[in-house]
Formats: sequence, structure tokens, C-alpha cells
Amino acid sequence: MMECQSPSTEMNWGDRVSNAVFSLYDSLPKKGKPQGREITVLSAFLLSSPSDDLEVVALGTGTKCIGKSLLSSKGDVVNDSHAEIVARRSLLRFFYSEIARLQSNCCDGRRNSKASDIFFRLVTQEGSSNSKYEMIPGWRIHLYISQLPCGSLGTASLSRDLKETCLVEVKSFQQLEEELLFPILNSSVTVQKKPGRGDATFSMSCFDKITRWNIVGIQGALLFNILQPVYISSLTIGKSKYAFDEFSLRNHLERAFLHRAISINLIAQNTFQPKKFPVFEASLPPKEFQQLENDAPNLTCGYSICWNKSGLHEVILGTTGRKQGTSSKGSLFPSTESSVCKRRLLEAFMSLKHEISFEYPVEEFSYRKLKQKAVEYQSVLKVFMDSPLLTSWPRKPPDLEDF
Repeated sequence: MMECQSPSTEMNWGDRVSNAVFSLYDSLPKKGKPQGREITVLSAFLLSSPSDDLEVVALGTGTKCIGKSLLSSKGDVVNDSHAEIVARRSLLRFFYSEIARLQSNCCDGRRNSKASDIFFRLVTQEGSSNSKYEMIPGWRIHLYISQLPCGSLGTASLSRDLKETCLVEVKSFQQLEEELLFPILNSSVTVQKKPGRGDATFSMSCFDKITRWNIVGIQGALLFNILQPVYISSLTIGKSKYAFDEFSLRNHLERAFLHRAISINLIAQNTFQPKKFPVFEASLPPKEFQQLENDAPNLTCGYSICWNKSGLHEVILGTTGRKQGTSSKGSLFPSTESSVCKRRLLEAFMSLKHEISFEYPVEEFSYRKLKQKAVEYQSVLKVFMDSPLLTSWPRKPPDLEDF
């Protein structure tokens, strides 16, 4: 497993990331933001340049996902509207826009963009006539989350329990770590579904999904047909108000991700090279992004903001997976579909002018078949899914992606 180079330490990296994210968030309109006593989670992807410039390129908020009964075989709803997932889908739209921009420049025979703005390049694959885009060395993607991702080892209650045990039993923190944290670290490799309110979900925890991104890349199977794997170079988490000095969130979260990656026993290939990325802690986020002691469900904001640098800005109702304001009568109209649902991402893929060596025209393939055409991706994903610690990850019915 390769180790990511740590970002610049001119100033506290966590706060530098956090400041950039909240500066962007504060500039957005009020629509979709928590109101009154509501809370939510904020996540964002940032792009750093070889000269150490840092910019937010995709952002998402939210805490909701839909149950099995609302899943659609048309790919027209967003199943998981948790902040990390919405931010990642917004990032994919940004990637599509950037690739389309590069293709447009190439077709025009001129460069409409500054060289400093270009972070993808087209390269011919070794031993093949096919070409793919890749991220230019020196450019990196970073992830920010305002609180610990759901499904991870550290929770507000865990921090409180540790602190109380430390005070009452007068034990060293090293002893507590062995007695309490180590079992949690080991159990954290078991995948977890996100809880649904009555209607069970197929959506896995954000901790599970970040683990998956670290193995096969954040670009996914569809985009892998034209883009080499893109990996997260660092993760920054907002500080919890329940944290205390002895509890090293950074160390334990890094260990949890590393433990999972090692347990999968993936043999690194030239194409897929999972990385050990550093975890940073940022300052306590604003009140509407702080974890509640009891995480009261009636106080969580139901909306998810989707934003990216390419012009995407919309709000999804997390319990329906469609745009805010969609009525029950109009729920089947294309105008209610989010730009980050699978159908719209497929449209973005189809709109690109990239030559792919398939036996049939790309238009004749379904979303599922196109994902299966990413053979190398699927083989590595199978190793991931067949790992003894991840076999409980549920497989969704194939017909949900046959549009």
C-alpha cells in the first residue's frame, strides 16, 4: 500500500481545509440549509495544485437516505443523500465537465484554459492503443467532513465513555485503548447499513464507502472506462465538542482505514494502488454541523445541497431522492431528477466524445453493462467484496441498473 505525501504544513492543514470549505458554504444561498435548531453534515472535496493552491470543487450536505421501497429501476432518484455521498457525486459531475472542457479545447485546436487550471491529461495505456485520462502528478484531491463519518469507530458516546472510565478507574489511556478501542477497531471492519425509519435501506455506511473509494478510487466503475483511478490524498474531520486531548481521533481513524485495507489483502496493481492517507482534525464546526448527544432525528435537516465548481447547485429532499419542491403528482417528470442521480450521470458519460473499444456502440449498453465493461475495476472490486470481513455488503438487484 502506497503512502500519500502529507500536504503542506505552513499552517494547520485541517483549519486551512475547513476555512476554505465554510467560506464557500457561507457564500451559498439559504435554500437547503438547516433552519432553527436543525443540524446536518457538511462534506466537500478540495483540489490542491502543485503550487499548493487549494480550492473547493464539490460540496454536499445531508443525513438522509431512502428505503428499499423507494428504489427505482430507472436510475432517476438519489438513493443515498448523506453529505459524503452527495459531495462525491457532485465531484463526478465536476470531473465530467472538466473532461468535456478538455475535449472541446482539443477539437477547437486551441487552449481556452490556463495551463494552471488543467489537472487531467489524456495518456495512451501501456501495451494498448486505448487512451485514458489521468490526474496530472502534483494535483491532489482532499476530503473534508464536518464530523466523523457514520459507521466509523469514534462516536460522541464512545468519547464520553472513555473519558468517564479514565476518570473513575484512573487508568492510563494506553490501557483504555487496549481494553476499549482495540475491539472497536477490529469490529469496525464489518460493514454496516445506514439506518432507515421503518423502511430498511440498501445504503452502506459512509465509513464503508470511503473504504471502498480507497481501494478502487472515487471515480467509480462507469468513469473508470475513460479515467484512471483517482484517490483521496487526505481526510479532514471537524472536531467534536465531546473530544478530549487524550483521545487522538486522527490516529485511531487512520488505523481503522489501514486495518481494513490490510484485511482485504489486495495485491496492488499498476492501475490500482490504494494509499494510506493522513487524517487531520479541524476546529469545531459551526453549531448546525455539530453532533448532537442523542442525535435526535426530528432535528436533522431533510435537505441535501449539491454544489460544484462547474455550475451545479441544487437541493435534494433526502427522503425522496428528488429535487426540492417535487410534488407527488410530478414525481415522475424528468425535471424532478437530480443532476447527480445515476441516469443523469449516465447522460454525462454518453455526452463525451471519447472512443471506447466496445463491440457495440456505447448507446446500446445499459448503465449496468457499461459498468461491467470496466473489467479491471470489477476484478479488484470483487476482491474487495469477497473479503471475509466485507461479504455482508449486500448486492443490489441487477435490474435496478438496467436502464
